[in-house]
Amino acid sequence: MPEKSISEIPKDIRDLFEKGNIALQRKNFDYAIALLTQVLQKEPSFYKCRVALRATQREKFGAGSGFFKKMLGSASNSPLIAKAQLNLRKNPTEAIALAEQVLNSDPNNVMAHKILAEAALDLDFPQTAVLSFEIALRQTPKDKELALKLGEALVLTGQSAKAVSIFTKLQEANPRDMEIAQALKNFSASRTMSEGGYDKLAGGEGSYRDILKDKEETLSLEQENRQVKSGEVGDKLISEYQARIAAEPDNVKLYRAIAEIYSDRKEYDLALEYYRKIQEKEGGVDPSLEESILQTTLRKFDATLAALDPATPDYQSAREGITQERNAYRLSAFQRLTEKYPTDLQIRFELGKVYFELGKITEAMQEFQKAQNNPHHRIAALSLLGQCFSARGMHDLAARTFQNAIREKIVADAEKMELNYLLGCALEKLGKTDEAIEQFKQIYEVDIGYRDVAARVDTYYANLPTS
Repeated sequence: MPEKSISEIPKDIRDLFEKGNIALQRKNFDYAIALLTQVLQKEPSFYKCRVALRATQREKFGAGSGFFKKMLGSASNSPLIAKAQLNLRKNPTEAIALAEQVLNSDPNNVMAHKILAEAALDLDFPQTAVLSFEIALRQTPKDKELALKLGEALVLTGQSAKAVSIFTKLQEANPRDMEIAQALKNFSASRTMSEGGYDKLAGGEGSYRDILKDKEETLSLEQENRQVKSGEVGDKLISEYQARIAAEPDNVKLYRAIAEIYSDRKEYDLALEYYRKIQEKEGGVDPSLEESILQTTLRKFDATLAALDPATPDYQSAREGITQERNAYRLSAFQRLTEKYPTDLQIRFELGKVYFELGKITEAMQEFQKAQNNPHHRIAALSLLGQCFSARGMHDLAARTFQNAIREKIVADAEKMELNYLLGCALEKLGKTDEAIEQFKQIYEVDIGYRDVAARVDTYYANLPTS
């Protein structure tokens, strides 16, 4: 199976994982969550780390939560849920990361666990899927569909007996349900393990996709989940969905499916038309629909910009006009989302980035100061906050902010080099040349081609007095 054991994880990531476990043992839950989240961002298939993160979330928030807290968490996390749903087909790894952000503040969120489990199956992480399906089912024990999915995921991990137990209990509670009876029939026999290929899966070989016996069904599933539904495949799916809409006019999932196909095909006006039909059907805007409309509209702006001909006389003015319109729309959209979800720190972070890009430094600083409390974006928020200070000429505050970010940045990667570079520039502005060059030298040692670091370091050494 693609899910990795600890022996398959690089040493630097294992060390980070161990630090996370130590933080958990010391009940430093926020730090443990930040560390374990970093590990999973690097190695999303590291199942043992996922289990440790679940334990940390459970320790921090307890097994359950009060009604008011649950409702508050659900409301504040709904934009993240919407983004995770949007990424479920197109980018399951990102969907998992977004679902984890929700779980770090609302560890029993059923929708987040469902999304995470579905994405995990798509990535061939069946153990991860089982982990989330089980937590979700504990929260909603009467959810038949969830129980069936858990049973199927258990079979994929080789836990056939446990799956049969779940299906049996379901059948006892719903004796006339043919779907449950069929599921029990499919998975109860012991020969399922050998004939279906589950024995190889349990032994660490093969993939859960190998057990799909019906090749035509497999092809259909792949077609429906293809990122760019172009040509005959897309036309066929659109025709099928439109035919179904005639019989199921209130099935908004069909409208959304058509909209996503049109969006993938860069036919943004048609995509937006179907999203508006959903608005008419629902009588309002749900978070996922709002996010879909926002992103589709931005992609439409980008396509319009890309289609401009640089050879035309009015190219520059046309480009500036469209860019200003795009910026105004993007800013207005995120401001509206922030007003609607004031406690969502991810939206705060995104709004801060928009302000920063538009040169609204004071407004950006306010958003980044709030967004830094989100462990998923803390380093990035500190980096941008430091850049805001630099833009205001507050180089001492910028240097201190970059230093704080570097202290918390455990893994040496591109983000760490960026922080070293920014700190070096801030120290240079303060006249602290020796301290600045030390930051540039750290980058020079690992990547001589990074920005203008080579020129800076070479110039420094060239100007040293000869003995």
